[in-house]
Amino acid sequence: MPESNTQTTRSQWQCLLENLGAWHGSFTRFSPQGNVLEDTPTVVSFTGLNDNQTMRQVVRRMPPNQPVDEKVLEYSSLGRGVLFFDNGAFSSGSIQLAPFAEFGAELGLILGDRRLRLVQLFNNGKLDRLTLIREQLAGTSTPERPQLTVDDLVGEWLGEAVTIYPDWRSPDIYPTSLKIIKVGDRLRQELSFLGRNITSQASINGSVLYFDDTQILLLPDGASATSPCQVKGGKAFFLEVGWLVAPQQRQRMVRAYSDKGEWISLTLIREQRQ
Repeated sequence: MPESNTQTTRSQWQCLLENLGAWHGSFTRFSPQGNVLEDTPTVVSFTGLNDNQTMRQVVRRMPPNQPVDEKVLEYSSLGRGVLFFDNGAFSSGSIQLAPFAEFGAELGLILGDRRLRLVQLFNNGKLDRLTLIREQLAGTSTPERPQLTVDDLVGEWLGEAVTIYPDWRSPDIYPTSLKIIKVGDRLRQELSFLGRNITSQASINGSVLYFDDTQILLLPDGASATSPCQVKGGKAFFLEVGWLVAPQQRQRMVRAYSDKGEWISLTLIREQRQ
């Protein structure tokens, strides 16, 4: 079985501190079809001040042939739109879908000296752009994972999920099962958790999997981005990032919204291919 996902009683601030250090990487912007639009080297550093009661965050962007852009943030509390897991994984973003307003979220995974973050932004309800952020701690050299392929996903994945909530209720921890079958240029997915069984099918078009109302984009560093084709009131939806951290091990994070467009939960899944 995968490493236990158990969520303890650590404070959200203590979980944030798992991200301390200087993270070197890049912000790579993709179109919804998976085309690279921009790639910018970056360094994002987190430094604890006042005995780690205050966080100093510096974001340095180094676009080619342009001046360095640096933003400095200092804060001692966290906003309503963010939640952290014990290992430092997190998500921040919109807490409510609203007409004519930009909507989106960041989902961040962490494993040892590497982080993988994904930002999904929607404009007028439609997926507008995605940014994949691949980072490693200064002074480390863990290699990046290859570009994710469909064959990397085929098989039966058993895992454990922990779901946390914006209203601070107790976390839910439960087993999950995901079976992915490839038949020609189509993919069949069978997902089971908490007594629910969900079956869906997708067409495969290069690095994009198209389901009825959702798409999955296969990305570098073993990453995947699951996005609704359109976000709108009246229908529940979710945003997801996946990370193949080893050939048989994967992490996923799911940020879920209700049919009223309200952020309702955040789930971290660690799964292993059988």
